Amino acid sequence: MAAPEERDLTQEQTEKLLQFQDLTGIESMDQCRRALEQHSWNIEAAVQDRLNEQEGVPSVFNPPPSRPLQVNTADHRIYSYVVSRPQPRGLLGWGYYLIMLPFRFTYYTILDIFRFALRFIRPDPRSRVTDPVGDIVSFMHSFEEKYGRAHPVFYQGTYSQALNDAKRELRFLLVYLHGDDHQDSDSFCRNTLCAPEVISLINTRMLFWACSTNKPEGYRVSQALRENTYPFLAMIMLKDRRMTVVGRLEGLIQPDDLINQLTFIMDANQTYLVSERLEREERNQTQVLRQQQDEAYLASLRADQEKERKKREEREQKRRKEEEVKQQQLAEERRRRNLQEEKERKLECLPPEPSPDDPDSVKIIFKLPNDSRVERRFHFSQSLTVIHDFLFSLKESPEKFQIEANFPRRVLPCIPSEERPNPPTLQEAGLSHTEVLFVQDLTDE
Repeated sequence: MAAPEERDLTQEQTEKLLQFQDLTGIESMDQCRRALEQHSWNIEAAVQDRLNEQEGVPSVFNPPPSRPLQVNTADHRIYSYVVSRPQPRGLLGWGYYLIMLPFRFTYYTILDIFRFALRFIRPDPRSRVTDPVGDIVSFMHSFEEKYGRAHPVFYQGTYSQALNDAKRELRFLLVYLHGDDHQDSDSFCRNTLCAPEVISLINTRMLFWACSTNKPEGYRVSQALRENTYPFLAMIMLKDRRMTVVGRLEGLIQPDDLINQLTFIMDANQTYLVSERLEREERNQTQVLRQQQDEAYLASLRADQEKERKKREEREQKRRKEEEVKQQQLAEERRRRNLQEEKERKLECLPPEPSPDDPDSVKIIFKLPNDSRVERRFHFSQSLTVIHDFLFSLKESPEKFQIEANFPRRVLPCIPSEERPNPPTLQEAGLSHTEVLFVQDLTDE
C-alpha cells in the first residue's frame, strides 16, 4: 500500500547507517535504515537484535504495519503516505551511490551550515507576510501559465480563511505546498494534480488550498505543517471541535495512488464529520428551541408589561380626573366664596334707600329670571351702576346679567365700558318715578 517513509539523514544517522551495514552485512540500505528506525537509531540494540535473529532467537521488535500511523500531540491519528526515492540497483548503481555519498553528505552539510548562518545575518524575507491574498493569486497565475487552466479549483483566500470555511461547511480541506526548486514538483503538477480524475475528486469532495513555499503565505503554512519533502499534501478537517491534520502525503505520487490515498483518508474520517454534523444540527435545534423559548418569554413579558403599562395609564388617568374634579370643586368653592364676598361688599357699599315721600326718588320693580319680583327706591341722581350693584347683591340674581327697559325697549348701560367709562344716572337714562325693569340672565352665554 504505502512505501516506507524517506527523510533526509543527519550526519550522525548516516554514520550509524554505514556502520550498521558493515557490522551486519545487509546489502539493502533501506532495510538497514528500517532496522535502525525500529530501534530508535540505537545501533547496539539493532545489531544485537540482528544477531539474535541469525541465531534463531525471536526478535524483540514487532514490525510496524504496512501503513504507518502517527499520533500528534493532541492524540489524533494521522495517515501518512511517504514515497521514497528509488534505491540503487546492481553493482554499478551501488558503486556510484557509495562514491557520491561523501560528496552529497559534504554538500548538504555545508549547505545547511550556510543556511543556518545566513538566517542570523539576513532574516528570511518570507517570514514577513504582508499580502497573503496576493501570494495566493500570484501562485495561481504562475501555475496556470506553466500547467494550463485544467486544474483543481484553487481556494482564493488565505490559509486562515480556508480553515474557517472548511470548519463552517464541515468539509475536508486539502492543502498543497509547492516546492519550486524540488525535482518532483513539475511532474506532480503536470501529471498528477492536473489529471482529470484527480480534479473531479478534489472539486466534488473537498476544498483545495495551494501556495508556493517561496511566497510568505506558503512559507508560513510550511512552518506550521512541518513538511519533510515535496510534493506535500495535507488533509485537514474538523475533528473533536478543532481543525486537525488527518493525513499527510509526501513525495511524488501517481494519480491512481493519490485518489486511493485521499479516498482512504476521507473514508477513515467520514464518521467524525457525520458526528460533527449531527452535533451541530442538535446544537442548532437546541439554539432554535432556546431562541423560540426566549422569544415566547419576551412576547409574554412584553404583553405583561403592556398590561401593566395600560393599568398604570388607567390609574394615572383616573388620578388625573379625580385631581381635576377636585381642583374644579375647589375652584368652584373659591369662586362661590369670592362671589358671596363680592355680593356682601356690594351690599355694604350701596347708598341708603330714599324715603317714599322724596320727590327725587324712583321706585323700580325688578322682574328676575326666576319670575320673582324685587322692589326698591333709588335717587334720580344716582348712577345706573347702583342699580346693577343692588341686583348683584341679591341671592336670587344670576352671576351675569343685564338690565332691560320696555318703553322703549333697551338695555341700560349699567357697567362701565370703553365707550362709556362713567355710566349715566337714572335721570339721564330717562327713567320715570315708577319703572319696571327686566333682569336678563347672561351666565351661560
